[in-house]
Amino acid sequence: MSGELSPIDKAKFVAAKRSVDYVEDGMRVGLGTGSTAAWMVRCLGELVRDDGLKIKGVPTSTRTAELAREVGIEVISLDEAKWLDLTIDGADEFDANLNLIKGGGGALLQEKIVATASDQMVVIADVGKEVETLGAFPLPIEVIPFGWETTKSLVEEMLISMDVLGRDATLRMNGDRPFVTDEGNYILDLHLGRIGKANQLAMVLNQMPGVVENGLFIDICDVVIVGYGDGRVETRDINEGTVEEDRLDFLESENLFTDLQD
Repeated sequence: MSGELSPIDKAKFVAAKRSVDYVEDGMRVGLGTGSTAAWMVRCLGELVRDDGLKIKGVPTSTRTAELAREVGIEVISLDEAKWLDLTIDGADEFDANLNLIKGGGGALLQEKIVATASDQMVVIADVGKEVETLGAFPLPIEVIPFGWETTKSLVEEMLISMDVLGRDATLRMNGDRPFVTDEGNYILDLHLGRIGKANQLAMVLNQMPGVVENGLFIDICDVVIVGYGDGRVETRDINEGTVEEDRLDFLESENLFTDLQD
């Protein structure tokens, strides 16, 4: 291994490493998308290769599917799985009630479908993702391409009556073209600053024609595993009302994950 991982990458790694303790032989597991989730997929791959773990993974994006196959995880579709034992995914923000903003990687629609089709959702994140109130991270919403500018105007107008600080919406780009999701849709990023009533906003957004889904994950997450750059890990279980702290030994010489970047 060349070089040394940054504290934030160490935090992502230890959270991911701890999360795979939730995975048991024979499980059907939802595999999240994003930089932290990619560490988790690699950790699961090690267990499959070295310990003979047998699982079936349902990826939330094409890039997660490619990585899962690369590390030896059997990949199936959600239609094949029908229901999942567990989903492990990252988050762009989470609050004290384990409500989330997701979609920074553009896979929010598939991520929400997979998470809600699971007995349990475990979120892995570095400590920098914790916020007092959701909204500092732009809220992604997936919209159909047809009439997207009209949808954008309607969303901005609707936000006037919502408990938010900002109302600007921007089309996510990929170079000089709109970013396109795996489902062929566009992403609007809502720059809200603060979201006062996340439940209300999520419901109103999904009632708007043209909006397919929003990146607010409300009452979906069961456990958040928070990683720190010094190897500490904090596991918060919203259902049990417990908080557990631990420290993982981080041996960089044994780490195979240096190719994973944001």
